[in-house]
Amino acid sequence: MKERLEALKAEALQELAQVTNQQQLNDMRVKYLGKKGPLTEVLRGMGALSAEERPVIGQVANDVRGAIEAVIESKQAEYLQAETEARLRAETIDVTLPGRPAGLGAVHPISKVIQQIEDIFVGMGYTVAEGPEVEQDYYNFEALNLPKNHPARDMQDSFYVTEDILLRTHTSPVQVRTMEKMKGEVPVKIICPGRVYRRDDDDATHSHMFTQIEGLVIDRNIRMSDLKGTLLQFVQELFGKQTQIRMRPSFFPFTEPSAEVDVTCAMCGGAGCRVCKQTGWLEILGSGMVHPRVLEMAGYDPEEYSGFAFGMGVERIAMLKYDVEDIRHFYTNDLRFLKQFVHL
Repeated sequence: MKERLEALKAEALQELAQVTNQQQLNDMRVKYLGKKGPLTEVLRGMGALSAEERPVIGQVANDVRGAIEAVIESKQAEYLQAETEARLRAETIDVTLPGRPAGLGAVHPISKVIQQIEDIFVGMGYTVAEGPEVEQDYYNFEALNLPKNHPARDMQDSFYVTEDILLRTHTSPVQVRTMEKMKGEVPVKIICPGRVYRRDDDDATHSHMFTQIEGLVIDRNIRMSDLKGTLLQFVQELFGKQTQIRMRPSFFPFTEPSAEVDVTCAMCGGAGCRVCKQTGWLEILGSGMVHPRVLEMAGYDPEEYSGFAFGMGVERIAMLKYDVEDIRHFYTNDLRFLKQFVHL
């Protein structure tokens, strides 16, 4: 048996010397050291040996196994080293090449317009107020003179969560919450930016989600002329000193009287063009004097206090300011579109 083990060792070492790759090496490991290999077969026959022979043959068997394993491990290390060197050569980096510049983000055009509008009104003494986007029906409608089943609710088709909870359709609830928080104190002078939601079909000029900024002023002796002067200063700051406004009678349940506000077209200066449909004017916002009923429900005596409110769609302002024809461009995250506003 000793001679057989020595012959097995010589045979294994000779075959291992001819191995040239990892797969062959694995095959040799299984062939000679596996459960069905010749070394295991020899060891199974040790039961037939005498007690004196077993330690001797066992030692020889261990030496044979150790010699075979040593060659296999040596070759394994060689192949691993060669594989590592090949990978390093393939992944070599020329450190003298110029680096790839990292792309930097920029302020989204909608955010940029919001910041500009906030800066204008903060400069006029307004503060910025915020409120929840998931709102109670009371604040979104009833406290704004829109009781249940009021026909004007159809103007703002809404996303309801429950019968009394919905996604706000305008930022006017923030005005109501602010008036309640003030508990009849004056002055109130706020703007309310935020996202609002309506069940509109998305197209070039409509979106189910868009951004509004509303304003509210309450104090003694607030008049329609104050509203007009405020809006004129605002549009001239935003679009340029040459911009003028006109106010057309309209209807909003929470203001009386109410007015739509147009500005002279920034594209043609009021001469008439395709953007303003040859009228020279562009509608940008709605406004009016706060309805006495709204003041009363919020805790203000309409005989003593008055106020005005206005609201505008930020996307509409951005479309006019940057001559964008489709509101959906603001939400598709197309970098070709957004990169145009990096330096504006």
